[in-house]
Amino acid sequence: MFVRTASERDLDAIRALLVETWHATYDSIYGAGKVAEITDEWHSVAALQRRLIEPNSDFLVADDGTRLGGMAFAQAEPDGKTVMLRQLYVSPAMQGRGIGGMLLDEIVESFPDATLFRLEVEEANQKAIAFYRSQRFHEAGRTANCGAEGSGIPALVFERANLPFD
Repeated sequence: MFVRTASERDLDAIRALLVETWHATYDSIYGAGKVAEITDEWHSVAALQRRLIEPNSDFLVADDGTRLGGMAFAQAEPDGKTVMLRQLYVSPAMQGRGIGGMLLDEIVESFPDATLFRLEVEEANQKAIAFYRSQRFHEAGRTANCGAEGSGIPALVFERANLPFD
């Protein structure tokens, strides 16, 4: 697997990866119908296309030349000091192989002026929480609207300082 910048030609594969990952992760939490509703809205090709042109952002995929193993999207605040990791997903079949760490490392390197990385994670997603803790993130709060204003989806907020020699 290698990490590279996502492009227009990747959008269908990214959407498929997100739909598969969301159903595998969240069907037992929200139900398959709600997950389908969320992925249709948040992970449509049009929504992903908008991410390609977001200012102060980086949209990455992990690719082995045949298939995508993961994706990540992060966006810096206007001052460049705080970066919100909005998405980091690894295909269920590819989890546990270091792909998430590779994507996260590349995101961190993409924002050299950042002093803080922040993300939101579903409290019931213990696998993701364990991953982020292993990457030196710590719980810093909660939100009632994970992913989008008005979503009504509660989540934990995790943060990690970007210290020299990280």
